[in-house]
Amino acid sequence: MRLDSERATTSADLRAHNLARLLRAVHDGGGARTRAELTRQLSLARGTATVLVRDLADRGLIEELQLAADVTERRSRGRPTGVPSAHPDGPVALAVDLRDDSFSLASFELTGRGTIEDRQERDARSGADLLTALAERLAVRRRALGSRLVGIGVAVPSPVSRGQMVQPGLAEWLGVDVAAALGGQLADGAVPILVGNDARLAGLAEARRGGLRDLPVALHLHLATGVGGVLLSAGAPLTGAHGAAGEFGHMPLTGGTESCRCGLVGCWELDAGSHGLLRRAARAEEGDRVELALGVIAGAATDPGCAAALAGVAEALGRGIGTLVNAHDPAAIGLSGLGRDIFQAAPEAVQAGYAATLMRFRRDTAPPLIASQLGDLGVLTGAAELVFDSFLTPSGLTAWPAGAA
Repeated sequence: MRLDSERATTSADLRAHNLARLLRAVHDGGGARTRAELTRQLSLARGTATVLVRDLADRGLIEELQLAADVTERRSRGRPTGVPSAHPDGPVALAVDLRDDSFSLASFELTGRGTIEDRQERDARSGADLLTALAERLAVRRRALGSRLVGIGVAVPSPVSRGQMVQPGLAEWLGVDVAAALGGQLADGAVPILVGNDARLAGLAEARRGGLRDLPVALHLHLATGVGGVLLSAGAPLTGAHGAAGEFGHMPLTGGTESCRCGLVGCWELDAGSHGLLRRAARAEEGDRVELALGVIAGAATDPGCAAALAGVAEALGRGIGTLVNAHDPAAIGLSGLGRDIFQAAPEAVQAGYAATLMRFRRDTAPPLIASQLGDLGVLTGAAELVFDSFLTPSGLTAWPAGAA
């Protein structure tokens, strides 16, 4: 039963529906809202909310923490209240940020708090070996978490269509279904594995936990080896007819003429991404392009060549953003990955390019550019949100093992 597609028809259905709503509200609020605040937010009767909180606590899904007396008085006019938060033995999502040459693995509790568990640079000979190494690490965490694990979210460096990577940086990953590949190696069909594009998940994370919260329409851009992103409507990513929307880096937004690996000419990411930084700074593109690009940004303080490269790429980044704003009319634009680093290192150049391509009527009230608030946890947070979106439904809660606490 899904909250957005089915209606409760019995008292049991209604109870399951309200349990899922309440747990979702605890999750969305980061475990910071009191029971009284959640009751008002969900328009529940006070007695109903009390029973629902007790039920979720009894099942090991939440723990109600007590506020200090002075905080209670300020927030609920003296009426005793608690703060439903993550149970210490409650549900956990594992999140993976898979890259061409490495992966990061993190665990996330119900309220969105994440902890990096593992990072590995590729010492394997192939992308298949990297997936095998990832499966081995996931199996270790799977055994440690036991029934607490409610799913695995994987962010991949490629557009994803019908579950498959359709344009990865590694040629051998073309057409690979990562969920199926990892599921086969884990040999555990009981734990769902959900896969999404890394740039889209970075945007989802900012809409849920970062600087793009509560906006009607937002645009997020994530720069790594390429430039990807997502348009978000009321916090929901617009994925396109085949699930592969948001490839903004493969649009000719800055008038380039260079051929791109995607088969087009003049793609924006060739001017605004890691490739542009390395090409302008006359640096070889052998090795981790993101780390090499970060080296150019760091070198801009003392090296005139790096400074010129940064200024040119920053201006190209801004020009492309202005064009996308004209097309999509967002309330704000988020920047993560190298996009955040470029913006923070050369804000004037980014803003100059941005203003140059905005339509005149937008310039006095241009949508703000917002650097990611989540940093290295951004993509991982988005991958975890995939898992909790699947779990925080009546049917998802039904699968949670009684007595897990």
